[in-house]
Amino acid sequence: MTNRTPAIEVAGLRKSYGDLTVLDGVDLTVPEGTVHALLGPNGAGKTTVVNICSTLLSADAGVVRVASLDVITESDRVRSVIGVTGQFSAIDELLTGRENLRLMADLAHLDRATVAASVDALLERLDLGDAADRRAQTYSGGMKRRLDLAMTLITRPRLIFLDEPTTGLDPRSRREVWAIVREQVADGVTVLLTTQYLEEADALADRVAVLDGGRLVAEGTPAELKRQVPGGHVQVEFTDGRSERIASDGSVASLRRILDGLDDREVAGVTVGTADLDDVFLALTGHPTVDPGNDAEADAQGVLA
Repeated sequence: MTNRTPAIEVAGLRKSYGDLTVLDGVDLTVPEGTVHALLGPNGAGKTTVVNICSTLLSADAGVVRVASLDVITESDRVRSVIGVTGQFSAIDELLTGRENLRLMADLAHLDRATVAASVDALLERLDLGDAADRRAQTYSGGMKRRLDLAMTLITRPRLIFLDEPTTGLDPRSRREVWAIVREQVADGVTVLLTTQYLEEADALADRVAVLDGGRLVAEGTPAELKRQVPGGHVQVEFTDGRSERIASDGSVASLRRILDGLDDREVAGVTVGTADLDDVFLALTGHPTVDPGNDAEADAQGVLA
């Protein structure tokens, strides 16, 4: 993998909104034909990285090259080789699924003589064939997300940015999106994925970059990152429905200390788990990936808008 040509090269990336620093010197290299996950809580800077790399936002400092193209001086050429699926749907709900795809094809100036077959094939692949001529407003959340992804894929981009593509989806729809991502990568497409879901990064990513507070705090394969955390965790379920995840080094002494600190009357069950990416993130940052109270990045970009 290290010998592959870089699809994305980021060096010294910085972005601030007033006194709020969103990105603080991020370096990142993504090889062609791989999935690279940006993992972190709300406000970590994930979406800002995607927006800068996809020419939607200007950086304050740093160098960004996508497909060997400078995102500032060659932005039009960058846009011609990438696809972006953002956190929020870009579909027109008053149009049918087929009409949405044809509209995107027209905007990309695709050959009308051949695009109809591509639209039909893509609708069938994403299990939208039966609903192709229904207005998108009648689609379920999972169907809308698949249509949103189809609108990215219709242009056959060499590099795809997926910004939290499965947020809000049920487990089945999430795995359908995963299968599509794997197919694209098997065809040589590069994917930069942002996610808060540890399972998603573990399932899809060749490498994971952990962002926290606008800084890259760790990077490696999922297996490499897990090896940084000895032991694992203990998941405690309480009788009132609460749950608590407690770090453990895996030893009997550690488990005994945790159990001695619990009140049997309040505990419904205890599960011992080996280290996973959640343990990695907790060990590196001191807090879990899903942090609803930390939305500084979104707030800052909202002010900018």
